[in-house]
Amino acid sequence: MRPGTVPSTFHVLAKGRRPPLTSNDSRTIWIQTSDSARYRFSDEHPFHPVRLALTESLLRGERALDNAQIAFPVSMEEAERVVRSIHRADYIEAVEALSASAPGEDADRKANAYGLARDGDTPYFHGMHEASLSVAAGSIAAADAVMSGSVDRALHLAGGLHHAFPDRASGFCVYNDAAAAISYLRDVYDARVLYIDTDVHHGDGVQWFFYTDPNVFTLSIHETGKFLFPGSGFPHERGDSSGYGACLNVSMEPYTEDESWLECFSEAVERAALAFKPDIIVSQHGCDAHAYDPLAHIHCSMRIYREMPRIIHELADRYTSGKWVALGGGGYDHWRVVPRAWSLLWLEMNAHPLLASIDSEPDGGLLPEGWSDILTNMKPEETLPVTWLDNVTAWAPMPRRAEITAKNRAMLEIALQHIG
Repeated sequence: MRPGTVPSTFHVLAKGRRPPLTSNDSRTIWIQTSDSARYRFSDEHPFHPVRLALTESLLRGERALDNAQIAFPVSMEEAERVVRSIHRADYIEAVEALSASAPGEDADRKANAYGLARDGDTPYFHGMHEASLSVAAGSIAAADAVMSGSVDRALHLAGGLHHAFPDRASGFCVYNDAAAAISYLRDVYDARVLYIDTDVHHGDGVQWFFYTDPNVFTLSIHETGKFLFPGSGFPHERGDSSGYGACLNVSMEPYTEDESWLECFSEAVERAALAFKPDIIVSQHGCDAHAYDPLAHIHCSMRIYREMPRIIHELADRYTSGKWVALGGGGYDHWRVVPRAWSLLWLEMNAHPLLASIDSEPDGGLLPEGWSDILTNMKPEETLPVTWLDNVTAWAPMPRRAEITAKNRAMLEIALQHIG
């Protein structure tokens, strides 16, 4: 598939294209995601590549990819080398076996042993090994491009599979591409990496990969594990051995809204960057803390997906000479939330002129006409958003807002006790 086409079987209908609004920053690259669209469990599974197609369609509707610098993943051989350095050999062998068109009589037994059960969250599928390597290859390419100095920023939306462990799959994630990219940065460049995870689910896999490494700081903001998968990510998880103090978990109460979420996020990442002094930031941008998301209980609006990339961009400019790698992640309202959130991330990474008009309007202004017109039978019946941001004045306020905010502040105070 040539650069600029929509991945997998989805296609943008040419309709309602507006004139271009000047170009993208040449120091930011877009990692092509077409091969990663093969990472697909089923049409019914919540983790579906239609999210990538819709995001690209929205950005093309705004002409925000017209002059983008497109980059491609590293070779599958290099990706496999890195993946084999972080995942256990028997696990990779199981993934390879289960990727076959006819995986054999003992397939289900093997799948159950490695978190890939057919009736589980992460069911095995034909081509799984190659598709998972493609995701890792894109994230490694993004990391190398930035750390080598070829560019300042790179976005790989197909990445962000942060739940995979060295010896098993978990939470829709087979190989941990974020951990692979960070491991590559450590091995090749000896870089100090600040990892920031904004997914509503705790970034457990990445945390445990680097829990004893003092040169990788993992920060995750998420709904508390008391009520949400994976049941971890509490403030007392601070790293171990020489890595103690290089782990920060911001564990938010259910029904947290924008103000409290952003208050905790901004203070946490600022304190972490100041204390750790990273060489590069790697961020994961799951966008499932939105009130519309069906798999969590946070009540934020699109505002946090405008503000968090802005905050990370400013941190990168101040602490890492601009070096920033951004990955995708979760997000299960495929039509109303993910395309807008990920598009805002790309616009921020490019300092795109469209942001000025988005920031000047209470609702962010209108989305381009026809952005959701892709050829698929998955389009929902409900009305899709027509503006970049949400009109939260029409939302019913949370009745426990003050209590939730107070609990979040108390949690943050405890979490930050070990940060210099």
